[in-house]
Amino acid sequence: MNRALNRSRARSSRPGGAFDPEKLGTEIGQLENSTATQDFWQNRDNAEKILSRLKRLKERFEPWQKLKAEIEELEELFRLAGETQDEAVEGELTRSFDEISGRFERLQMLELLGDELDDSHAILTIHAGAGGTEACDWAGMLLRMYTRWAERHGYAVETLDLLVAEGGVKSVTLQVTGDYAHGYLKGETGVHRLVRISPFDANARRHTSFASVYASPVIDDEVTVVIRPEDIRIDTYRSQGAGGQKVNKTDSAVRITHLATGIVVQCQNERSQYKNKANAMKVLRSRLYEHLKTEKEKENAKFLQEKKDISWGNQIRSYVFQPYTMVKDHRTKHETGNIQAVMDGGIDEFIEEYLKLAWASKAS
Repeated sequence: MNRALNRSRARSSRPGGAFDPEKLGTEIGQLENSTATQDFWQNRDNAEKILSRLKRLKERFEPWQKLKAEIEELEELFRLAGETQDEAVEGELTRSFDEISGRFERLQMLELLGDELDDSHAILTIHAGAGGTEACDWAGMLLRMYTRWAERHGYAVETLDLLVAEGGVKSVTLQVTGDYAHGYLKGETGVHRLVRISPFDANARRHTSFASVYASPVIDDEVTVVIRPEDIRIDTYRSQGAGGQKVNKTDSAVRITHLATGIVVQCQNERSQYKNKANAMKVLRSRLYEHLKTEKEKENAKFLQEKKDISWGNQIRSYVFQPYTMVKDHRTKHETGNIQAVMDGGIDEFIEEYLKLAWASKAS
């Protein structure tokens, strides 16, 4: 155990990923100094931004400092137990070490989320692809899966737009609110493939269905995304979803097209055209930010998976219900046979493997 403790202490000092304790500690000190100045509250908006930044940095920095101190304390207890030959504390030391190790793994995973806006809320869009009714049912299953995942993490989920179709969901746009929601969900962008015996086929034949998932960050006021009135076209139409007669009597649904990029977003869940327009603009800012980012990095093929055909050859993950059960990610090669757990929102292992792969690719 002593060797394991030494390794843990070293790793807690330099956990890897995007974490730089010295740089983080320096920034915390600078922000704390700025809050002590006499004119700090003269600009209230700026002061609140600084305090918010300071809070988030401390929430990231202090758990590592606490973990390091606990490892050093456990190391000392282990040494004393060895000197006194006290075997009674062995079980307690083992339990403490296992608890610390688990906490270390969770913190280290968080440090893989170092990209710009990884700590943002997320906008998640699901579109049914090739497969008709089968694909709409599959899109509905994915909606349930991601909703369950968000609930497990304590995230709030708001439906910004929903277009139902025979058999399930034609398209849906969600806002997932919670720290690092976008960082975790960004790797879900791409085409998801389902293979199963169709419940809609009287002959019980096996069918393949597709749906696309697209994740982008919710853009706050600190990030500048310029959308000029002349750059967009706004169309209104009558809502097609559930909501009663009042929804469908007026042209409350809103579709916004960004002319230069061809990005199209729509919202129809609210009865108010004003609210639908505000939500649509929020989604457009998010999508446009992601588009501009990918243009800058020249990696459109990686990040704009939604632009690809939602069909054969483009899937990032396959979900096989028959003739065997398996979920396999084609990027990381990670797979599991417990497909029911995955469909109930247990996708963390796939998210973590993707983040590890993405970080290793950057580091190489």
